Amino acid sequence: MGVDIRLPIGFMFTILGLLLTLFGIFTTGDNALYSRSLGINVNLWTGILMLVFGGLMLFYAYRAKKMIKKD
Repeated sequence: MGVDIRLPIGFMFTILGLLLTLFGIFTTGDNALYSRSLGINVNLWTGILMLVFGGLMLFYAYRAKKMIKKD
């Protein structure tokens, strides 16, 4: 069939999302860092969204691979 692009995209977003989420967790108390974003921990929320998106891509890649083997 070809190369499934969901797998590398899923890995990339999952790894980057994990790094960004961890950075957001460790810098939660730094008010000076988040003063420009109205006190919102943008790193944490963006990292969580990237983790969810990466997880969905990995799930869909796994599901597609499973369905191909089933046929």
